[in-house]
Amino acid sequence: MSITKKANTRIVEEYEEFRDWPAGASPREVGKRLAENFVRRSFEQPAGFIIYPEVCTWYGSLTVAQLTGEADLRDRLIRKFDPLLTLDGSRHISPQAHVDYRVFGAVPLEIYLQTKVPAYLALGRGFADKQWETTTPDGITTEARYWIDDMYMITMLQVQAYRATGAAQYLDRAASAMVAYLDALQQPNGLFLHAPDSPYYWSRGNGWMAAGMAELLRALPKKHPRHARILEGCRHMMESLLRYQGEDGLWRQLIDQPDAWPETSGTGMFTFALITGVKNKWLEGKIYGPAARSAWLGLVKYIDEQGNVREVCTGTPKGFSIEYYLDRPRLLGDLHGQAPILWSASALLRRRHRIDCD
Repeated sequence: MSITKKANTRIVEEYEEFRDWPAGASPREVGKRLAENFVRRSFEQPAGFIIYPEVCTWYGSLTVAQLTGEADLRDRLIRKFDPLLTLDGSRHISPQAHVDYRVFGAVPLEIYLQTKVPAYLALGRGFADKQWETTTPDGITTEARYWIDDMYMITMLQVQAYRATGAAQYLDRAASAMVAYLDALQQPNGLFLHAPDSPYYWSRGNGWMAAGMAELLRALPKKHPRHARILEGCRHMMESLLRYQGEDGLWRQLIDQPDAWPETSGTGMFTFALITGVKNKWLEGKIYGPAARSAWLGLVKYIDEQGNVREVCTGTPKGFSIEYYLDRPRLLGDLHGQAPILWSASALLRRRHRIDCD
């Protein structure tokens, strides 16, 4: 008589820097707290429309809910979308050809990925296709402003459309735009000025680039003709960021100004990019893993009991003096800061490895 031995299976984290969290600092706990914070909020709708900070936080909340297996949380996040499918609710979805509004499509695409309900795919894919209805001679959407913020907004929408459809054209669009921005805007030190006429290394602006590259590289096949160029730009940026990380794990409002205040939204975006890079093995774990852990633990200290993140720079157009950036209001619970911590929690929860044990 033969006996079949059934192996026990457990989930382990490959990198020691991403396990054994102090009490209250696990990505599951932190992610859920922030997602619950978001799902309870009313729509902000500046100028009557849902805009990118809400979209980015919604996307992060949905991925946290999926990765933690919180079905009730996921369902409530989806129900939050339901009013927008009505005629009256649809008036809060902007038709403007602007990256801050087009990125809205990333949310219905994420809902489609989790539910396979065709209505969400049709809505989200429509935003991705409209973004490329008119292009410049080099094939880049005319919505491109060559502001560094664009490289999250454009990339996120097009990558989500690729994830939902498998159509390579969406990856090609995102990759072409990213290379154009890298060639035009990345500085010799690996960082990015807020704009060509605003020579300051603003933290969140650089964060949008870091997060956009990480989301794109997470989806882009190594054999893609633009993969090497984007990976080069990402590594160059991450190498530079290591030199400016504070002892508290955070980066400053102006990255290269050590006396500037620690700012959480930019730090959250860098944390997401570092974790994603290490887990996907395009960044060296022994070097970047400790930096990512330090950043995550530093960020957790800035979250209150209600799941609100503090020391978030307010919305910031390009500025023309150091004082302009240093004097920007610091907000509590602003979605610019909530979103990237949710992304970082999701990144920590992804790509765990299964091993069989006796």
